[in-house]
Parts: sequence; structure tokens; C-alpha cells
Amino acid sequence: MVVDALASQFGASWVSEKRWDCALAKFGGGWLLKPLTYMNLSGEAVSAVSRFYKIEPGEVLAVYDDVDLPLGSLRIRQKGSAGGHNGVRSLISHLGGEDFPRLKVGIAPEGGRPAGDRMVGHVLGRFTEGERPALAQVLDRASDAVRTALRSGIANAMNIFNRKEQSNNETTEKP
Repeated sequence: MVVDALASQFGASWVSEKRWDCALAKFGGGWLLKPLTYMNLSGEAVSAVSRFYKIEPGEVLAVYDDVDLPLGSLRIRQKGSAGGHNGVRSLISHLGGEDFPRLKVGIAPEGGRPAGDRMVGHVLGRFTEGERPALAQVLDRASDAVRTALRSGIANAMNIFNRKEQSNNETTEKP
């Protein structure tokens, strides 16, 4: 959803690339990519496109859902482990290490991380009507975070977006 929003904001169109099993959208500052594989194989497309266009892992900004973060939260990291996320595990494996920036978009429901069989249903399911306002807000913030990272670097984006947005528009760091 985030990369679709970015493509729209950049006026970029998606093109299916069967050779890499992904959809690509070219914009002024680079490429947006959506793997068309199962999530746990997403690193294959990212690494193939990166090799073809000579993009270093540190220049890749992975955007993905995180069921350990509440819906509406963002976390930007310069590098890190997979944290149990199979898609990130695939990226690490195919990019040759953990040294690539990432934007984690929280999708956990109000009650916290779903357990057992409910996890798959939540991750692959649709957002509820009650979750839609928080979803719209986090999609806007995530798009802003990517644009900020492109414009002024990951460290600056981390300083701005790794904060919880308050109702009075002030920001405070999350514990």
C-alpha cells in the first residue's frame, strides 16, 4: 500500500517484469518495486533488480508490515535482523547481509500481536472499518518518511518519523 501511494504521488506507472517476478515503477529518484512472489521469496526480485541496476544494499529501502508494532506506528532502521519476518529473512539472504535500511509499518490490532492461527488471518486479511482511519494516517506518514529519506537521508528520516505522533501535533519519543 505504501509503494502504491508513492507511485501515485510520483506519477509513476507500474510495469510487470516477468524476468524478475515483480512490478517496477520508475520515478525521478529511483525505482519502486513490488515483488510478485510469495512474501518469503521477496528477496529474489529485490536482489535481481539491484544487481541489474547496480544498486547497493545500502541504497535499498525495504518497506514492510510489522505485526509487533501497533497499527499506525513506524520504525525506520539503517540495518538489523529479520526479527522473525520471513520476507526480511529473504531480503537478508539475497542481498548478502543485514546492512540495508528498512521502514517497518505497524499493523498489529488494538489487542496486540495475534497468536497462532489468527496471525495468518490478520496479516493476509483486510483492515476493519474501525482501523481504516489509522491505516490512512500511517500510509501518509510512511510515504512522507520515504520521501524524507530520499531527500535528506535515512538518519534524518529516523529522527523525524521514529516518534509517536500526538493528537496536538507535537511529537514525543516512544519508550
